[in-house]
Amino acid sequence: MEKRETVKAICIIAGFYLFLELVLGVTCPILYFTGISCAGCGMSRAWMCLLHLDFAGAFYYHPLFWIPGVGAILFLFWDRIPKKWKRALLAVTCILFLGVYLWRMLDVTDTIVVFQPENGMLAKVFFHLIQK
Repeated sequence: MEKRETVKAICIIAGFYLFLELVLGVTCPILYFTGISCAGCGMSRAWMCLLHLDFAGAFYYHPLFWIPGVGAILFLFWDRIPKKWKRALLAVTCILFLGVYLWRMLDVTDTIVVFQPENGMLAKVFFHLIQK
């Protein structure tokens, strides 16, 4: 995919998320529909903490908050990075996010990541339909 197309796709996705949040009040579509937090849950709050130079808060909300910044810098040089390194970087990123997600999902004291499928819109619609 050409860089221009990638930037366009990122802008469309960001615009969609802004619409969901500003117009519909949905901060995370995955959590809203399923009742289950996604692997990036807490990332926006982490970046808000970072903007206030609250590094401990940023790490608390999502310990991998720094990866999107590194990814944005790498994106600028993506064409110059060897294919093996690209694969390795993507694999390590996926493993890190999956590991943190599982750790947080299994930690009963974690209040950021939740598993409450009964609160998701899909479950509410389903239960509403079967009650009729």
